[in-house]
Amino acid sequence: MIKDIIFYPIFGKPLIMYTGIITFLFLFATAAIPILNRKGITRIPFYWHYRLAAIFLTLGLLHAIFGILAFF
Repeated sequence: MIKDIIFYPIFGKPLIMYTGIITFLFLFATAAIPILNRKGITRIPFYWHYRLAAIFLTLGLLHAIFGILAFF
């Protein structure tokens, strides 16, 4: 049953692939906030850095659990 969820096809690709891509995008967005603020390109409140980091860690944990459960 869990494997059915992990490998559920969305546009022909498994769900685990999309969680990995979304996790990577949140990692990039989390790292971009201090860089953009330091260079003066934009002013994003720093609390968004913490929120995006929490989302990134949650998605990363979900992706890791999916990867481990795919083999059990």
